[in-house]
Amino acid sequence: MRIDLHTHSTASDGTDTPAELVHSAAAAGLDVVALTDHDTTRGHAGALAALPEGLTLVTGAELSCRLDGVGLHMLAYLFDAAEPELLRERELVRDDRVPRARAMVGKLQELGVPVEWAQVARIAGDGSVGRPHIAEALVELGVVDTVSDAFTPDWLADGGRAYVEKHELDPFTAIRLVKAAGGVTVFAHPLAVKRGRTVPESVIAELAAHGLDGIEVDHMDHDEATRARLRGLAGELGLLTTGSSDYHGSRKTCRLGEYTTDPEIYGEITRRATGAFPVPGTGGTRP
Repeated sequence: MRIDLHTHSTASDGTDTPAELVHSAAAAGLDVVALTDHDTTRGHAGALAALPEGLTLVTGAELSCRLDGVGLHMLAYLFDAAEPELLRERELVRDDRVPRARAMVGKLQELGVPVEWAQVARIAGDGSVGRPHIAEALVELGVVDTVSDAFTPDWLADGGRAYVEKHELDPFTAIRLVKAAGGVTVFAHPLAVKRGRTVPESVIAELAAHGLDGIEVDHMDHDEATRARLRGLAGELGLLTTGSSDYHGSRKTCRLGEYTTDPEIYGEITRRATGAFPVPGTGGTRP
């Protein structure tokens, strides 16, 4: 089995619609794909309606968290999307995205960048607007060469010149809420230092003690030494280890199935979940 447990659609900051994403996943030879848009489950219905035969969908989300000034992302799988407390927190995060993005556009204008809110809104479309959409606007304007180049201290990185904070969950609260909704939690790209500051390994140990299920090890932002280090840490803490593409369509260079999760780990994730269950495709509508 080929299993990719971290992807994004136009419901957040990907460029494929949910329907296009599941068909692309099938075409890439995947057996299982998780849709984990940022702080939203709005893409699930479209993905399920289009789910092709032979592909199983794992519903999920990537929750925005912050601890001691450091941003981190918590992948949540197979939770009850209607559970009120977790739904309320996701809506708080999502509702803060527009004023935050507008404030970042304002900061960029103060820095002499001729970006306009209308441009960012056009790029975001119906998705939950975020920094990748602003980064793409900077690419369109020729300010940077790639979306990744915008995530530096000069521009949009945490603490950067155009950075603005948003409402984010405490990761310990995120774990508690996801657990209460019957879901499973995996710390996404925990040592992706190229993205900015990361939490120390002692924090990962604290998260594990509070119920964290796993850490994402095989990811494009982890080199081989980092992956080995994380596997050793996971072994010490009794954490599951996952691998995934963090696919965003054409917005990033990663490919669907570039990194995958071991079937036994996937099986354990599904065994632990009680809020929702993987959905096998039966030949849904084409996008």
